[in-house]
Amino acid sequence: MQRTRVKICGITQVSDALAAVAAGADALGFVFYEKSPRAVTAEQVADIISALPAFVSTVGLFVDANPDVVRQVLAQCPLDILQFHGSESPDYCQQFGRPYLKALRMKDEVDVVAFAQQHHQACGLLLDSYRPGVPGGTGEVFNWQRIPGELALPLVLAGGLRPDNIQAAITEVQPWAVDVSGGVESGPGIKCQQALIDFLAAVARADLQESTSSE
Repeated sequence: MQRTRVKICGITQVSDALAAVAAGADALGFVFYEKSPRAVTAEQVADIISALPAFVSTVGLFVDANPDVVRQVLAQCPLDILQFHGSESPDYCQQFGRPYLKALRMKDEVDVVAFAQQHHQACGLLLDSYRPGVPGGTGEVFNWQRIPGELALPLVLAGGLRPDNIQAAITEVQPWAVDVSGGVESGPGIKCQQALIDFLAAVARADLQESTSSE
């Protein structure tokens, strides 16, 4: 049975991080992008990470950042994975000596297979909804049928996921992992504890359904 991993992104405070972990999250995401309503500083994230229990992955999200900015964050925060949400090249992504996720916004003309092959060094490909001028966190769902059946990288599904649609998403797409931010919030950057619980419970139900149907 494959268990769908869950990343809760846009964490801004310790209480939300601990609530996400208690609900069953595998990874927490921190947005180092000043234009985002969920933006955090390296100091904030260092404090949050210091409060986490063992075996929780921490992910730093960047959008076409100056490499020195990424290095400064890494000097202060022991991030496990970097997530790049802009137009970063493979060489750019690989220069920091950390595993990385590459995000792809699902424009109509995008070639997902070719993009995955281009970033073959990544530890995963994150597919997100496309809205002009917005690098992520749109709260919008894209057409999951556009996702190719075979990809060179583990698939992380994002874009408009919520407790009420995540089970259908997992059933249709069968991703390695899912990434949610606004779908479990009471306000930008403020997580709702009940929504976190409901989301993780729905993921578990989807996994159980998939396991039962394959027997």
